[in-house]
Amino acid sequence: MEDNGYTKIERYNPETLKKLASHYKEILNLLGEDASREGLLDTPMRVAKAMQFFTHGYDEDPVQILRSAMFHEDYKQMVIVKEIEIYSLCEHHMVPMVGKAHVAYIPNGTIVGISKIPRVVECFARRLQVQERLTKQIKECIQETLNPLGVAVVIEAQHLCMSMRGVQKQNSVTTTSDFTGAFLRKETREEFLHLISVKLS
Repeated sequence: MEDNGYTKIERYNPETLKKLASHYKEILNLLGEDASREGLLDTPMRVAKAMQFFTHGYDEDPVQILRSAMFHEDYKQMVIVKEIEIYSLCEHHMVPMVGKAHVAYIPNGTIVGISKIPRVVECFARRLQVQERLTKQIKECIQETLNPLGVAVVIEAQHLCMSMRGVQKQNSVTTTSDFTGAFLRKETREEFLHLISVKLS
């Protein structure tokens, strides 16, 4: 589909879409709506497409993402990619959790293309998740694939399951962290935490 020079590319599994849309139509009726009314006629298919997009991380291999851009380089200082936007779905209620990830590693003879770090974060985030597991998966993937001297991951996120239902605390933020290797040392960890907290002018 083209509009003013912009090409929208959508990749969906047609069979899965059809099944999902059928279920969402039934859900709308069970909620007390009329799925056949004008405003809802296309909603089941829209939701089906949205859910496939929200969970497309299941179709990607984070290890291959890293391996596609690994290079030998004699650099042994901290590499940080911070404020990586995260949009995920809580696996308990399937409502969004939104936040940022800060990821660092210290190379041990191998570096990776910078864009691959956010792609790995996205791959794991676009699945049904809990924040604790998401943090650990990112850390382990980078550690096991690059074999660096250390990996650090911090995630800060708001959970709509806390904001919209349950305790309904709109301003609460959950922070999780995980470290390996050199980042287990207090000095290195504190340097990382300082660097992700400061803003460049």
